[in-house]
Amino acid sequence: MCLVGSISLSTAVFRVLSSESLNLFSYPQQEMAATQLTASPVTMSARSLASLDGLRASSVKFSSLKPGTLRQSQFRRLVVKAASVVAPKYTSIKPLGDRVLVKIKEAEEKTLGGILLPSTAQSKPQGGEVVAVGEGRTIGKNKIDITVPTGAQIIYSKYAGTEVEFNDVKHLILKEDDIVGILETEDIKDLKPLNDRVFIKVAEAEEKTAGGLLLTETTKEKPSIGTATVGPGSLDEEGKITPLPVSTGSTVLYSKYAGNDFKGKDGSNYIALRASDVMAILS
Repeated sequence: MCLVGSISLSTAVFRVLSSESLNLFSYPQQEMAATQLTASPVTMSARSLASLDGLRASSVKFSSLKPGTLRQSQFRRLVVKAASVVAPKYTSIKPLGDRVLVKIKEAEEKTLGGILLPSTAQSKPQGGEVVAVGEGRTIGKNKIDITVPTGAQIIYSKYAGTEVEFNDVKHLILKEDDIVGILETEDIKDLKPLNDRVFIKVAEAEEKTAGGLLLTETTKEKPSIGTATVGPGSLDEEGKITPLPVSTGSTVLYSKYAGNDFKGKDGSNYIALRASDVMAILS
């Protein structure tokens, strides 16, 4: 098939103009540059394409972009809220199966030294209070109840669950297996791990090389060794608890990039991970 046609395309001109000339955004103390794409009309002649099925002889024209067509008010409508909002007409939430409803602890607004943190520097909480639990789950022929009681203070995995806003308070619906442990005091060092979780107090980083050279904070290698506190064990196919191969008090070597990191009130480092991420017992 022979296709003959003519396409005329004018030269596109790219210009960078200030936000004042484009009237896009207005900030009192900051000017923001915007990029404008200006192109004269593009014309395509399709007479020679008339022999093709479904095409008519016509002229296709694309209008050039106009400045000032995007407004700040249009961007406000694009804001997405992370939490699903429960309407006020609903008065309770009942988790199903092995799920629990957790009232999320508010983010820390101050450092341990009393310095106020801006909202952008506040770390996302990984803890909260259990306010409702499901009926449990069935494994094989056994009914497995949820072991976490209502009112317990828990720590959960960093990216677990679905966030919901209920009565203007942020909550999280997550599975029991996503709970790392129960917090018995306000200090993370007293965390009681659940299921197949292992809670490790990380060993101090080496301060010297084998040759006796002092290491700076930036050159100290992150240790992958620590002292373990273990959960009761994992569930087998019949729903029975299988003890973990690691015991509390053991010094273990664990996978470097596994688990969730925490810092105690005394500055000690801790990590919570699954027993499968423990690679060896040291003695």
